[in-house]
Amino acid sequence: MDSTVLSVVVPMFNEEAVIPALVDRLRPALDGLGVPYEVVAVDDGSADRTATLLFEHGRTWPELRLVKLRRNSGHQAALTAGLQRARGDWVVSIDADLQDPPETIAEMLRVAREDGLDVVYGVRADRSTDTAFKRHTAGAYYRVMRRLVGADVPAQAGDFRLLSRDVVEVLKRLPERAPVYRLLVPSLGFASGSVRYARERRAAGETKYPLRKMVGLAWDSAANFSAAPLRIATWLGLGAFAACLALMIFGLVVWSNGTVIPGWTSLFLAVLMLSAVQLICLGLLGEYVARIYRTVQNRPTFHIGFDSATGDGQLDIPRQRSAAGRR
Repeated sequence: MDSTVLSVVVPMFNEEAVIPALVDRLRPALDGLGVPYEVVAVDDGSADRTATLLFEHGRTWPELRLVKLRRNSGHQAALTAGLQRARGDWVVSIDADLQDPPETIAEMLRVAREDGLDVVYGVRADRSTDTAFKRHTAGAYYRVMRRLVGADVPAQAGDFRLLSRDVVEVLKRLPERAPVYRLLVPSLGFASGSVRYARERRAAGETKYPLRKMVGLAWDSAANFSAAPLRIATWLGLGAFAACLALMIFGLVVWSNGTVIPGWTSLFLAVLMLSAVQLICLGLLGEYVARIYRTVQNRPTFHIGFDSATGDGQLDIPRQRSAAGRR
Protein backbone atom coordinates (compact mmCIF):
# COMPACT_ATOMS: atom_id res chain seq x y z
CA MET A 1 0.00 0.00 0.00
CA ASP A 2 1.36 3.42 -0.96
CA SER A 3 2.28 5.73 1.90
CA THR A 4 0.27 8.90 2.31
CA VAL A 5 1.87 11.76 0.40
CA LEU A 6 -0.51 14.56 1.38
CA SER A 7 -2.63 15.19 4.46
CA VAL A 8 -5.18 18.01 4.48
CA VAL A 9 -6.16 19.14 7.99
CA VAL A 10 -9.54 20.89 8.24
CA PRO A 11 -10.58 22.19 11.70
CA MET A 12 -14.37 22.48 11.98
CA PHE A 13 -16.80 23.89 14.50
CA ASN A 14 -20.55 23.90 13.77
CA GLU A 15 -19.97 23.74 10.01
CA GLU A 16 -22.82 21.47 8.91
CA ALA A 17 -24.06 24.09 6.44
CA VAL A 18 -20.79 24.24 4.50
CA ILE A 19 -19.78 20.56 4.51
CA PRO A 20 -21.58 19.57 1.24
CA ALA A 21 -19.95 22.45 -0.66
CA LEU A 22 -16.59 21.66 0.91
CA VAL A 23 -16.74 18.02 -0.18
CA ASP A 24 -17.85 18.98 -3.69
CA ARG A 25 -14.78 21.21 -4.16
CA LEU A 26 -12.12 19.57 -2.01
CA ARG A 27 -12.47 16.01 -3.29
CA PRO A 28 -12.01 16.77 -7.03
CA ALA A 29 -9.09 19.07 -6.22
CA LEU A 30 -7.30 16.33 -4.29
CA ASP A 31 -8.24 13.48 -6.64
CA GLY A 32 -6.67 15.47 -9.47
CA LEU A 33 -3.27 15.51 -7.74
CA GLY A 34 -2.69 11.85 -8.52
CA VAL A 35 -1.02 11.12 -5.16
CA PRO A 36 -2.20 9.14 -2.12
CA TYR A 37 -3.83 11.56 0.31
CA GLU A 38 -6.04 11.83 3.36
CA VAL A 39 -8.34 14.53 4.68
CA VAL A 40 -8.18 14.89 8.46
CA ALA A 41 -11.42 16.65 9.40
CA VAL A 42 -11.18 17.69 13.07
CA ASP A 43 -14.58 18.28 14.65
CA ASP A 44 -13.90 20.72 17.48
CA GLY A 45 -16.75 19.65 19.75
CA SER A 46 -19.53 20.86 17.45
CA ALA A 47 -23.07 21.04 18.78
CA ASP A 48 -24.70 20.54 15.36
CA ARG A 49 -24.55 17.67 12.82
CA THR A 50 -20.98 18.35 11.70
CA ALA A 51 -19.61 15.01 12.97
CA THR A 52 -22.61 13.08 11.58
CA LEU A 53 -22.23 14.55 8.09
CA LEU A 54 -18.48 13.94 8.06
CA PHE A 55 -18.98 10.34 9.13
CA GLU A 56 -21.59 9.81 6.41
CA HIS A 57 -19.40 11.34 3.70
CA GLY A 58 -16.55 9.13 4.89
CA ARG A 59 -18.50 6.05 3.84
CA THR A 60 -18.29 7.06 0.18
CA TRP A 61 -15.00 8.96 0.42
CA PRO A 62 -12.43 6.58 1.96
CA GLU A 63 -9.77 9.29 2.20
CA LEU A 64 -11.96 11.39 4.52
CA ARG A 65 -10.97 10.81 8.14
CA LEU A 66 -13.01 12.10 11.08
CA VAL A 67 -11.20 13.11 14.25
CA LYS A 68 -13.65 14.29 16.89
CA LEU A 69 -12.60 16.20 20.00
CA ARG A 70 -14.52 15.61 23.21
CA ARG A 71 -15.17 19.31 23.76
CA ASN A 72 -14.70 22.63 22.02
CA SER A 73 -11.01 23.46 22.48
CA GLY A 74 -10.52 26.31 20.01
CA HIS A 75 -9.33 26.63 16.43
CA GLN A 76 -5.60 26.41 17.13
CA ALA A 77 -6.04 23.39 19.43
CA ALA A 78 -8.10 21.62 16.75
CA LEU A 79 -5.39 22.42 14.23
CA THR A 80 -2.80 20.96 16.63
CA ALA A 81 -4.84 17.76 16.93
CA GLY A 82 -4.95 17.47 13.15
CA LEU A 83 -1.22 18.05 12.74
CA GLN A 84 -0.44 15.42 15.36
CA ARG A 85 -2.68 12.84 13.67
CA ALA A 86 -1.71 13.63 10.06
CA ARG A 87 0.41 10.95 8.37
CA GLY A 88 1.35 12.57 5.06
CA ASP A 89 4.78 13.61 3.82
CA TRP A 90 3.20 17.03 3.25
CA VAL A 91 0.48 18.56 5.41
CA VAL A 92 -1.88 21.34 4.35
CA SER A 93 -4.08 23.20 6.82
CA ILE A 94 -7.21 24.89 5.49
CA ASP A 95 -10.45 26.20 6.99
CA ALA A 96 -13.79 24.66 6.07
CA ASP A 97 -15.50 27.89 4.96
CA LEU A 98 -13.98 27.76 1.41
CA GLN A 99 -12.68 31.32 1.64
CA ASP A 100 -9.31 29.75 0.90
CA PRO A 101 -9.76 27.87 -2.43
CA PRO A 102 -8.85 24.15 -2.26
CA GLU A 103 -7.70 24.29 -5.88
CA THR A 104 -4.65 26.26 -4.71
CA ILE A 105 -3.31 23.17 -2.90
CA ALA A 106 -1.99 21.75 -6.18
CA GLU A 107 0.08 24.87 -6.82
CA MET A 108 1.38 24.90 -3.24
CA LEU A 109 2.57 21.30 -3.55
CA ARG A 110 4.19 22.01 -6.92
CA VAL A 111 6.05 25.06 -5.63
CA ALA A 112 7.30 23.15 -2.57
CA ARG A 113 8.64 20.29 -4.66
CA GLU A 114 10.18 22.33 -7.49
CA ASP A 115 11.85 24.91 -5.22
CA GLY A 116 12.81 22.53 -2.41
CA LEU A 117 10.77 24.37 0.22
CA ASP A 118 9.52 23.16 3.58
CA VAL A 119 6.77 25.77 3.98
CA VAL A 120 4.48 27.35 1.41
CA TYR A 121 2.13 30.06 2.66
CA GLY A 122 -1.17 30.90 1.07
CA VAL A 123 -1.09 34.70 0.81
CA ARG A 124 -4.32 36.60 0.33
CA ALA A 125 -3.62 38.91 -2.60
CA ASP A 126 -7.24 40.04 -2.91
CA ARG A 127 -9.48 40.50 0.15
CA SER A 128 -12.23 42.47 -1.54
CA THR A 129 -14.81 39.94 -0.34
CA ASP A 130 -14.03 40.83 3.29
CA THR A 131 -15.58 43.82 5.00
CA ALA A 132 -13.59 47.05 5.22
CA PHE A 133 -13.36 46.58 8.99
CA LYS A 134 -11.91 43.09 8.57
CA ARG A 135 -9.36 44.26 5.99
CA HIS A 136 -8.16 47.17 8.13
CA THR A 137 -7.95 45.18 11.35
CA ALA A 138 -6.14 42.32 9.58
CA GLY A 139 -3.65 44.78 8.09
CA ALA A 140 -3.05 46.35 11.50
CA TYR A 141 -2.55 42.90 13.05
CA TYR A 142 0.16 41.88 10.57
CA ARG A 143 1.94 45.24 10.84
CA VAL A 144 2.09 44.98 14.63
CA MET A 145 3.16 41.33 14.58
CA ARG A 146 5.95 42.03 12.10
CA ARG A 147 7.28 44.74 14.42
CA LEU A 148 7.05 42.52 17.50
CA VAL A 149 8.12 39.16 16.09
CA GLY A 150 10.14 40.08 13.01
CA ALA A 151 9.89 40.62 9.28
CA ASP A 152 9.78 36.86 8.64
CA VAL A 153 6.04 36.88 9.35
CA PRO A 154 4.37 36.96 5.90
CA ALA A 155 1.72 39.63 5.55
CA GLN A 156 -1.84 38.46 4.82
CA ALA A 157 -1.01 34.79 5.45
CA GLY A 158 -3.45 33.04 7.78
CA ASP A 159 -3.68 29.33 8.55
CA PHE A 160 -3.75 28.19 4.91
CA ARG A 161 -0.27 26.73 4.43
CA LEU A 162 1.64 23.63 3.35
CA LEU A 163 4.24 22.06 5.65
CA SER A 164 6.78 19.33 5.06
CA ARG A 165 7.00 16.34 7.37
CA ASP A 166 10.17 17.81 8.92
CA VAL A 167 8.32 20.97 9.95
CA VAL A 168 5.39 18.99 11.36
CA GLU A 169 7.72 16.85 13.47
CA VAL A 170 9.40 19.96 14.89
CA LEU A 171 6.01 21.48 15.72
CA LYS A 172 4.95 18.29 17.49
CA ARG A 173 8.01 18.46 19.74
CA LEU A 174 7.55 22.08 20.77
CA PRO A 175 6.16 22.62 24.29
CA GLU A 176 3.72 25.34 23.16
CA ARG A 177 0.54 25.36 25.23
CA ALA A 178 -1.36 27.89 23.11
CA PRO A 179 0.34 27.91 19.71
CA VAL A 180 -0.36 30.61 17.15
CA TYR A 181 0.84 28.88 14.01
CA ARG A 182 0.82 31.93 11.75
CA LEU A 183 3.68 33.25 13.94
CA LEU A 184 5.17 29.99 15.20
CA VAL A 185 5.87 28.48 11.78
CA PRO A 186 7.84 31.51 10.42
CA SER A 187 9.89 31.63 13.63
CA LEU A 188 11.32 28.15 12.94
CA GLY A 189 13.36 29.43 10.00
CA PHE A 190 12.58 26.70 7.44
CA ALA A 191 12.91 27.50 3.74
CA SER A 192 9.61 29.00 2.69
CA GLY A 193 7.73 30.48 -0.23
CA SER A 194 4.24 31.67 -0.99
CA VAL A 195 1.34 31.28 -3.37
CA ARG A 196 -1.01 34.20 -3.92
CA TYR A 197 -4.74 33.79 -4.33
CA ALA A 198 -8.00 35.75 -4.17
CA ARG A 199 -9.92 35.25 -0.94
CA GLU A 200 -13.50 34.16 -1.60
CA ARG A 201 -16.72 34.69 0.30
CA ARG A 202 -17.74 32.17 2.93
CA ALA A 203 -19.63 29.39 1.13
CA ALA A 204 -22.25 28.91 3.87
CA GLY A 205 -22.81 29.30 7.59
CA GLU A 206 -21.52 32.02 9.89
CA THR A 207 -18.01 33.11 10.74
CA LYS A 208 -16.44 31.43 13.76
CA TYR A 209 -14.06 34.33 14.32
CA PRO A 210 -16.08 37.31 15.62
CA LEU A 211 -14.39 40.42 17.00
CA ARG A 212 -13.93 38.87 20.44
CA LYS A 213 -11.98 35.94 18.99
CA MET A 214 -9.92 38.24 16.79
CA VAL A 215 -8.91 40.29 19.83
CA GLY A 216 -8.05 37.08 21.69
CA LEU A 217 -5.87 35.89 18.80
CA ALA A 218 -4.06 39.23 18.71
CA TRP A 219 -3.37 39.06 22.45
CA ASP A 220 -2.14 35.45 22.27
CA SER A 221 0.12 36.41 19.38
CA ALA A 222 1.66 39.31 21.29
CA ALA A 223 1.98 37.50 24.62
CA ASN A 224 3.37 34.25 23.16
CA PHE A 225 6.05 35.81 21.00
CA SER A 226 7.07 39.04 22.68
CA ALA A 227 7.66 40.65 26.06
CA ALA A 228 6.38 43.95 24.63
CA PRO A 229 3.30 44.04 26.93
CA LEU A 230 5.62 43.92 29.95
CA ARG A 231 7.64 46.75 28.46
CA ILE A 232 4.40 48.69 28.13
CA ALA A 233 4.01 48.34 31.89
CA THR A 234 7.52 49.72 32.32
CA TRP A 235 6.79 52.72 30.11
CA LEU A 236 3.51 53.35 31.92
CA GLY A 237 5.39 53.39 35.20
CA LEU A 238 7.96 55.83 33.82
CA GLY A 239 5.18 58.02 32.42
CA ALA A 240 3.38 58.05 35.77
CA PHE A 241 6.63 58.93 37.55
CA ALA A 242 7.24 61.82 35.14
CA ALA A 243 3.68 63.10 35.62
CA CYS A 244 3.97 62.91 39.40
CA LEU A 245 7.34 64.67 39.25
CA ALA A 246 5.76 67.46 37.20
CA LEU A 247 2.93 67.76 39.74
CA MET A 248 5.47 67.94 42.56
CA ILE A 249 7.42 70.69 40.83
CA PHE A 250 4.19 72.54 40.14
CA GLY A 251 3.23 72.26 43.79
CA LEU A 252 6.57 73.57 44.98
CA VAL A 253 6.38 76.53 42.58
CA VAL A 254 2.88 77.41 43.72
CA TRP A 255 3.89 77.02 47.37
CA SER A 256 6.93 79.28 46.92
CA ASN A 257 4.67 81.95 45.40
CA GLY A 258 2.43 81.81 48.44
CA THR A 259 -0.57 80.55 46.50
CA VAL A 260 -2.92 78.16 48.31
CA ILE A 261 -3.01 74.75 46.65
CA PRO A 262 -6.43 73.05 46.40
CA GLY A 263 -4.92 69.93 47.95
CA TRP A 264 -7.69 67.42 47.57
CA THR A 265 -7.90 67.80 43.76
CA SER A 266 -4.18 67.36 43.06
CA LEU A 267 -3.94 64.52 45.58
CA PHE A 268 -6.97 62.77 44.11
CA LEU A 269 -5.59 62.96 40.56
CA ALA A 270 -2.15 61.74 41.61
CA VAL A 271 -3.53 58.78 43.56
CA LEU A 272 -5.95 57.89 40.77
CA MET A 273 -3.23 57.90 38.12
CA LEU A 274 -0.79 55.87 40.20
CA SER A 275 -3.47 53.34 41.11
CA ALA A 276 -4.50 52.89 37.48
CA VAL A 277 -0.92 52.34 36.34
CA GLN A 278 -0.28 49.84 39.14
CA LEU A 279 -3.40 47.85 38.28
CA ILE A 280 -2.48 47.76 34.60
CA CYS A 281 1.03 46.55 35.43
CA LEU A 282 -0.31 43.90 37.81
CA GLY A 283 -2.76 42.73 35.16
CA LEU A 284 -0.02 42.33 32.55
CA LEU A 285 2.19 40.46 35.01
CA GLY A 286 -0.77 38.27 35.96
CA GLU A 287 -1.35 37.29 32.32
CA TYR A 288 2.21 36.04 31.99
CA VAL A 289 2.12 34.28 35.37
CA ALA A 290 -1.10 32.53 34.31
CA ARG A 291 0.60 31.26 31.15
CA ILE A 292 3.51 29.95 33.19
CA TYR A 293 1.04 28.24 35.55
CA ARG A 294 -0.77 26.52 32.68
CA THR A 295 2.55 25.36 31.26
CA VAL A 296 3.65 23.90 34.60
CA GLN A 297 0.33 22.05 34.93
CA ASN A 298 1.05 20.40 31.55
CA ARG A 299 -2.59 19.54 30.96
CA PRO A 300 -3.53 18.57 27.39
CA THR A 301 -5.25 21.31 25.43
CA PHE A 302 -7.57 18.82 23.72
CA HIS A 303 -8.86 15.25 24.10
CA ILE A 304 -9.48 12.95 21.13
CA GLY A 305 -12.90 11.33 21.42
CA PHE A 306 -12.95 9.44 18.11
CA ASP A 307 -10.71 8.77 15.11
CA SER A 308 -12.33 7.00 12.18
CA ALA A 309 -8.98 5.92 10.73
CA THR A 310 -7.71 4.09 13.81
CA GLY A 311 -11.02 3.25 15.45
CA ASP A 312 -9.90 4.94 18.66
CA GLY A 313 -12.72 6.06 20.95
CA GLN A 314 -16.42 6.07 20.27
CA LEU A 315 -18.39 8.41 18.05
CA ASP A 316 -20.79 10.27 20.30
CA ILE A 317 -23.10 12.56 18.33
CA PRO A 318 -24.58 15.30 20.57
CA ARG A 319 -28.16 16.38 20.24
CA GLN A 320 -28.55 19.53 18.22
CA ARG A 321 -29.19 22.54 20.44
CA SER A 322 -31.19 25.57 19.44
CA ALA A 323 -28.32 27.92 20.22
CA ALA A 324 -25.01 26.42 19.23
CA GLY A 325 -21.96 27.69 21.06
CA ARG A 326 -19.24 29.69 19.39
CA ARG A 327 -15.49 29.36 19.48
